[in-house]
Amino acid sequence: MKQGIHPDYKDATITCACGNEIQTRSVAGSYNVEICSACHPFFTGKERLLDTAGRVERFNRKYGRRS
Repeated sequence: MKQGIHPDYKDATITCACGNEIQTRSVAGSYNVEICSACHPFFTGKERLLDTAGRVERFNRKYGRRS
């Protein structure tokens, strides 16, 4: 490999909103994510509703049944 043309490959920590931390290496550095394999419904088998900015309520108001 040529010297001096490759980016710095340093240790990084990926932090999930659930509190899970994953140690890896990256050129981008450490960063935060909203969902990971420890809390994702596909991997855990549990259903979890992620409502960001009231989207579910807005949908129910627009298309939901009115009593």
